[in-house]
Amino acid sequence: MAKIHQNNVRSLVLDHHSTATANHHHHRFWTAASFRRKIFDAVSCGGSSRLRQEFQEEDNISITTSSKNLESKNEEKPKRRSKGSEKLSDLLSLAADAERESTEIETRKKEEALEELKHVVKELQVEDEVKRREGACKVRLLAKENSEARVTLAMLGAIPPLAGMLDFEDVDSQVAALYALLNLGIGNDVNKAAIVKAGAVHKMLQLIDSPNAQNPSVSEGIVANFLGLSALDSNKPIIGSSGAVPFLVKTLKNSDGKSSSQAKHDALRALYNLSIFPANTSYILETDLIPFVLNTLGDMDLSERILSVLSNVVSTSEGRKAISVVPDAFPILVDVLNWTDSPGCQEKSCYILMVMAHKSYGDRHAMIEAGIASSLLELTLLGSTLAQKRASRILECLQVDKGKQVSESYGGENLSATVSAPIFGSSSASTNTGGVTIDEEEDMMSEEKKAVKQLVQQSLQNNMRRIVKRANLPQEFVPSEHFKSLTASSTSKSLPF
Repeated sequence: MAKIHQNNVRSLVLDHHSTATANHHHHRFWTAASFRRKIFDAVSCGGSSRLRQEFQEEDNISITTSSKNLESKNEEKPKRRSKGSEKLSDLLSLAADAERESTEIETRKKEEALEELKHVVKELQVEDEVKRREGACKVRLLAKENSEARVTLAMLGAIPPLAGMLDFEDVDSQVAALYALLNLGIGNDVNKAAIVKAGAVHKMLQLIDSPNAQNPSVSEGIVANFLGLSALDSNKPIIGSSGAVPFLVKTLKNSDGKSSSQAKHDALRALYNLSIFPANTSYILETDLIPFVLNTLGDMDLSERILSVLSNVVSTSEGRKAISVVPDAFPILVDVLNWTDSPGCQEKSCYILMVMAHKSYGDRHAMIEAGIASSLLELTLLGSTLAQKRASRILECLQVDKGKQVSESYGGENLSATVSAPIFGSSSASTNTGGVTIDEEEDMMSEEKKAVKQLVQQSLQNNMRRIVKRANLPQEFVPSEHFKSLTASSTSKSLPF
């Protein structure tokens, strides 16, 4: 029995040791006294509860340890958050510092630029012509593409000394001053008014009469300044009455062969600006501008601008008269109606003819003789929306005139009496009433109908031929017999005027 118990104890010790080794809970062997105490406790009644208590204590220790670990982790999290917030505040402070630094740099640059502009203006005010010319060249460069520099230079007083430099005899100084003033006025109405107020227009006109005007840079600079200054409405009457119009017309005509293409365009645009003000029409009509521009129509680089000038001139009675007295004025304007590749020219020519047709019977008659009917009919079909409306208005004016003409040719007020009061049963087959017999009246009506019918046929045929030609169709697409059948049933209601 003792032997069996001893073997069981050994197996228990070995088993416990192997289990302890496998689980890594203990790394020492029990002593004999402690082992006997364990066996005794296990055999006694309270052994299981004591072991359970020990195990619970171990579990409590592990739970306490894990809770402490969790607390330590929770304590670390706020620390990490505080570090992140510190980094964010550092970034914000760096951004604020960078912005402050950039603002300081920008302010420093503006101060330096202002000092430079002040120095340039001081150069314009010295007695030395060389330094003043250098200052004008600097103003020209600084104001070329910098709107803020234009404002600042004008406020610092750059315009009066530049205008005064136009009185110099040195060509280089005059050219530098002209283009400096030109750049100062770009897109700045206040500067344009200040330039005129400084007397620059009068000085430019004096410069035109000087020998230096033969220099192309001087003449082109003057034309460019007139173009820029005339864009302001308050400057239009001043420039128009100053005597600038003849110079601009001369530059446009290029009679001396010295005007460049750019100068011609600038002169025409300046004349257009001046023609917007009605009072300048009289100054324009004192020159030979109207005959010249009408005979120049056909140059597609200038035609639309020319028609714009005529559109302004035609608004006055003297302007309409000046246009109508030019030989072949109406055939030229009617021919423009056929420029299908230039709708803008068609619209402007139509406007000129519409105004003149509305104001004068003689002009309407001249338009009819120029063959305007077929062109208007084609324009109402193929023109732009604006050209169609204007062409229709002209046709209405011409149609009213045609009705009046027919009424007058029938005898006016006496026509109703001769037609409505025939004397039946009279011995005379042709009673004379009011000096015109009924037979003669019928003959007149038949001749009128024939003329109207023939005119309608011609108008429709011409119009159809134009449409076929514009559509690139073969000429035999609409045979002449088809034209006859188409126009045979036409009445006077189809008459375009």
